[in-house]
Amino acid sequence: MKRTYDAIVVGAGPAGSSAALTMARSGLNVALLERGSFPGEKNMFGGVLHRMTALEEVFPDFWNQAPLERHVVQKNLSFITEGSCFNVSFDSEEADRPPYNGYTIFRPRFDHWLAGEAVKAGATLLTRSTVDDVIIENGKVAGVTLLRDEAQLRAPVVIAADGVLSFTAKKAGLRSAEFSPSNQGVCIKALIDMTKEVIDDRFGLVLNQGASKEIVGCTSGVRGGSFLYTNYDSLSLGMVLELASLNEKGKTPYDLLNAFMQQPQMAKLLKGGRLLEYSAHLVPKGGYDMKPELVGDGIMVAGDAAAFCIVTGLNLEGINLAAQSGVLAGKAAIEAHRQRDFSKSSLTVYRKMLEESFVLKDLKLYKRAPQMLHNDRIYSQYPELVCSMMDEIYRIDGKPKDTMTRMLLSKVKKTVGLKNLMADVYSGWRAL
Repeated sequence: MKRTYDAIVVGAGPAGSSAALTMARSGLNVALLERGSFPGEKNMFGGVLHRMTALEEVFPDFWNQAPLERHVVQKNLSFITEGSCFNVSFDSEEADRPPYNGYTIFRPRFDHWLAGEAVKAGATLLTRSTVDDVIIENGKVAGVTLLRDEAQLRAPVVIAADGVLSFTAKKAGLRSAEFSPSNQGVCIKALIDMTKEVIDDRFGLVLNQGASKEIVGCTSGVRGGSFLYTNYDSLSLGMVLELASLNEKGKTPYDLLNAFMQQPQMAKLLKGGRLLEYSAHLVPKGGYDMKPELVGDGIMVAGDAAAFCIVTGLNLEGINLAAQSGVLAGKAAIEAHRQRDFSKSSLTVYRKMLEESFVLKDLKLYKRAPQMLHNDRIYSQYPELVCSMMDEIYRIDGKPKDTMTRMLLSKVKKTVGLKNLMADVYSGWRAL
């Protein structure tokens, strides 16, 4: 089977579907390839979808059309030890009115909807389609071959949006080396069934308000952190763990997640819930320095395939970056068709648009964050320092209190060390 299109998009996630939607709306004949039986089938992500300004341009009332769970008005940061927990909470009235700053979602529903919008605009969705190779002619990418039916799909431009390990980008020579395990994380998630009424009462929410919680100190020394997000009638609980650190510590993701769910402070929040599913997938966490070549002759790379993910320890962003990059790749392809030039120099407009957008600006701003997060003290000693400090402040035992300064210095010397603290503060200041 041989077919010819104006453009081929590999991967029907947020980046790929956004690119296909953008091009199809301009009248291009687009093939959107998905290896699953439907977009989102293999992604059990439950998390926060940050505001996507690119899609809001396409859908002015995006929050009324997309299958969203709750809009996030409450952000929490927690430091946990074996027997204690210190929480910092931020509630915003501004986040409680549209356009909302972030939403909790289920990726299977969201991805299916977004790909469906691309199909409505005229894109051809081909499911159960796994790319076997990239067609190279005269030094330019000219299409792809599929495992199914040995099909050949040809187009003057291909957009690789097939995930962190992007087979398409690698075959096209845009990613020559394998990613280091220290630049990759495994995200493991449990979905907990819980009624809306219990969630609202337990987290202090009303109507469709949602809450997110990022947690440090619960990974048994493995570099990583945990999250808890409120869906409409369920909770998404999970961890993002560095692959290299997991191997060094000899830990398994599922054992760490199970232990975390039994931690007293978390058990209170999960009480009465019923486990529905486990899932796991790889995420890029190397930031700006991890990205491959973004443009080649006849090809562009978007979303996780381009390592467009920001991990700072305080926040995790990815889907908004993916959708933005997909829309910009689609616009670059439209311009290439107008110019009838699909060379690398022509498609470099995609890179220029990324540099002018928040995608590469934010990635560059936080480019030191991945290295900062390699500091093992963050995941054990600092949570212990914070929680022991708060315990000392609030303990009433008939003994005279020390000054806050002396108390802090004493705790620092016992846990982290003053020199290490100063070095880490400087490192964190530079990274964030």
